[in-house]
Amino acid sequence: MTAADTTTTLPELEITHIPPLSPGELSLLDLHSAINVLNVLRNELALLGLMIANDENHFLAGITICDRLLATQHDHDAALVAAREIEQSQTVVLAELEAKLPATATAELGEEIKEAHKNIRTVFGILRTRARELLARAAHPERWEAYACQELEADLRRVFAAIEQNAKGRYRILFNAARQHPSDYYVDLRIEAPEGVVRMPAVFRDVMRDLVANARKYTPPGGHITLALFEDQDALRFVVEDNGRGIAWDEIPRVVEFGRRGSNVGEVRTLGGGFGLTKAFFVTKQFGGRFWIASAEGRGTRVRIRIPRPASV
Repeated sequence: MTAADTTTTLPELEITHIPPLSPGELSLLDLHSAINVLNVLRNELALLGLMIANDENHFLAGITICDRLLATQHDHDAALVAAREIEQSQTVVLAELEAKLPATATAELGEEIKEAHKNIRTVFGILRTRARELLARAAHPERWEAYACQELEADLRRVFAAIEQNAKGRYRILFNAARQHPSDYYVDLRIEAPEGVVRMPAVFRDVMRDLVANARKYTPPGGHITLALFEDQDALRFVVEDNGRGIAWDEIPRVVEFGRRGSNVGEVRTLGGGFGLTKAFFVTKQFGGRFWIASAEGRGTRVRIRIPRPASV
């Protein structure tokens, strides 16, 4: 049975409001995707330090930079300054890596070091992209942008590839159900629009990434994730479904609140801040849209968003 089979039979709950957010919380929402990437980067540096020196602070300059960047995320203006300086931060981190990585190692450790080094470079590539996007939309936060469907699909495939790489072989993420093994995720990814071009708020790319990452996080290997985006003359429509652990019905309104998670996900390892759903809801409402969740424990979750298309777009 697919995710669609399990979730379409569930009653949907429309979320219409959440408690007011502070300026610091609003900043964290806007920067959520960058925060997740920074947490991954810090974790990779700490793990690599433990691997080669039994010291999670072995790469202290890099760890310090990550902590400094994370500390700016409560202050939007400071975060924009940090985004402009991301290239300099990368230079410092990579220079420390080259200086402190061992010249020789056992074959097994050598492969692990090379993989960790590759992961860190990949994460920095993603972080540079997030910084550019943040700076671009800071100047025009309400603007809708045009994206080729193929570009959006390629971006999401890169997100899944980065998640898979960070898993270090624990699972694969595939886009062909015929190739799926019990430890693999199968992703059904569909993006459609007239003439192959989607028009949407620039920040909605973050929402898409955050929600698919959530679906993967709370679905065990072997699961099925569906992601669908469609835009026409009337509205932008987005759906993410999974057949993962789901949310208790009476908890659905609360999991959208800032920093809240379902009571059944406490043991799930996560580097996120727990506000991906909050950001998705906030952005939806910011642009006059509607937001629904359908879920049940042990059966999966569906998040559905509809944002009306402005006449001027």
